[in-house]
Amino acid sequence: MRRNPKDTEESARKVRRRAFLMGSAMGAFVAVLGARMRYLSVDQADQFQLLAEENRVNIRLIPPARGLIHDRNGKLIAGNEQNYRVVITREEAGDVEQVLRRLAAIVPLSADDIARTLKETERRSSFVPIIVADRLSWTDFSKIALNAPSLPGVTPEVGLSRIYPLDTDLAHVVGYVGPVSERDLAGLENPDPVLQIPKFQIGKIGIERWREDALRGRAGQKRIEVNHVGRVMRELGRIEGDPGDDLRLTIDAEIQNFTQARLGNESAAVVAMDVRNGDLLAIASSPSFDPNLFVRGISRADYAMLTENDHRPLADKSVQGVYPPGSTFKMVTALAALESGLVNLGKGVYCPGHYEVGGRRFHCWKRAGHGTVTLNSALAESCDVYFYDVALKVGIDKIAEMGRKLGLGVKHDLPMSAIAAGTMPDKAWKMESYGQEWRIGDTVNASIGQGYVLTSPLQLAVMAARIASGRAVSPRLVLAVGDQDVPPAEAPPLEIDPDHLTAVRRGMYEVMNGAHGTAKSSRIADDTMLMAGKTGTAQVRNISANERASGVRSNDSLPWRFRDHALFVCFAPYDNPKYAVSVVVEHGGGGSTVAAPIARDVLLRCLTGGIPPLSAYPAAQRGRIETQFKEMKLREIAEPSQGRSRA
Repeated sequence: MRRNPKDTEESARKVRRRAFLMGSAMGAFVAVLGARMRYLSVDQADQFQLLAEENRVNIRLIPPARGLIHDRNGKLIAGNEQNYRVVITREEAGDVEQVLRRLAAIVPLSADDIARTLKETERRSSFVPIIVADRLSWTDFSKIALNAPSLPGVTPEVGLSRIYPLDTDLAHVVGYVGPVSERDLAGLENPDPVLQIPKFQIGKIGIERWREDALRGRAGQKRIEVNHVGRVMRELGRIEGDPGDDLRLTIDAEIQNFTQARLGNESAAVVAMDVRNGDLLAIASSPSFDPNLFVRGISRADYAMLTENDHRPLADKSVQGVYPPGSTFKMVTALAALESGLVNLGKGVYCPGHYEVGGRRFHCWKRAGHGTVTLNSALAESCDVYFYDVALKVGIDKIAEMGRKLGLGVKHDLPMSAIAAGTMPDKAWKMESYGQEWRIGDTVNASIGQGYVLTSPLQLAVMAARIASGRAVSPRLVLAVGDQDVPPAEAPPLEIDPDHLTAVRRGMYEVMNGAHGTAKSSRIADDTMLMAGKTGTAQVRNISANERASGVRSNDSLPWRFRDHALFVCFAPYDNPKYAVSVVVEHGGGGSTVAAPIARDVLLRCLTGGIPPLSAYPAAQRGRIETQFKEMKLREIAEPSQGRSRA
């Protein structure tokens, strides 16, 4: 059957079209293949020649620069310094021990250093660099760089290490950093890869620990090419990380330094607080320690000196230490009594020097008694019997409620380590803690801040600030994170009758300025800065009936650890409160003679913005005060730099 010529022509066209398309596709494929072959064989010849010589491309993390920490005025209190170090990578080194012995012939490297490095290389992945030595001199660093061809897997690096220029002044507040430990990693669900870098530093205590996420930053990475002996040939690429956020604290570094210097060798704590917004201007614990020792690797001898010291320099007494508040607690009892409506401001209580309850005699600190006292004079003269009497009328539950309202028995939210909640006991607490009923004698003891009541210096400062301001002000330690300000917590008015607060403030004023005030010798002589305060002395030992009958032994005659704690709380100016201060001196003796003078000096330092003027002191004391200030070891604190250098 003959085909139609038109069909034949159509078929031919289809064949030619298909042939053309297939030919074009094949031609394009050949062209691409040829171009790729040329690229690989000509343009990338050097690259593949290096690969043929067993070169490798490694990816290494770049540790981020840790955020800086400044005081409220921008002065540096935690920074970074350059650190020359040398690292070794096992997969590039081959025989690690042999390479380390070559390295030891170039720079000082002990047998312990070699053993530690070998152990570390076995624990870590083969591609992870291990720090062999750090804080090298520039000379040793240069020697390693010059001998790099004979040291496969060894790399000299310039890193950053933490430094605390104010060393002991802020050790307990800022804390310190140290190498990441297995314990640190175990506590993290999804640890940041940068934490795997050996000797990478993270916060261990204080602000450094509790603001670790903000301070750490985000690691960068670099791609490097190494040859078959592990020598770095070139850097192929780099992605910079993000440095950590800077922090600005509420602390005033100069006030903090003054406070630490004023405490000297006492085992003590001081907290200075702005009553208007809760800013902590100083929060000192004495004696202190140098956090730089921990960053660099503290020696056994240095660590033993810290742990064996009976003044406990490693403990932060300002927030971790809890003490019977003694008579500083009497404002709590007074306010609870006034708020209950069971106590009249003008009604007097007779104090014969003791108080009988259930056949037991509770003594006043003044053996002969105070006679008839009102609330005002009871606070001014610190009469124990008055508060025994009103406490039994009010009951412990209302006293405890008032204590918590004023910030006692509360764990305040601050980025510091081991903040103590203290103990603000009531009937339910004793049953839960001891399985015992609350007793009348427990209330008597609690009324003057003894017995089960335990408070920290931080809590006492909060109490003083709330009484002074009439608001539920909370302590604040961080002013800003990066460029973001941290606003103070809301401070609503205390649910306390303002007239009752005024009455208690007046009693505290009489403590300092009244004719019979227990701390009148520590008053401020400048009428524009008059202070109100309250002394406290907390017993740490039981006084037997025989000793009381024959005469209680003075603190000076007792071994240090058996002496009473000295306490004091205050605020100023009396008519327009700005700052509150609390002081606890462990085994210091009397609050009026030991703690009150310290508090006055710190309060004046806050009010005046410099070394307190002699005119603020009673004339008879000015010579002694002048000598005291001359003997204090105050440091020169560098002014804030204009830049934001992290090196």
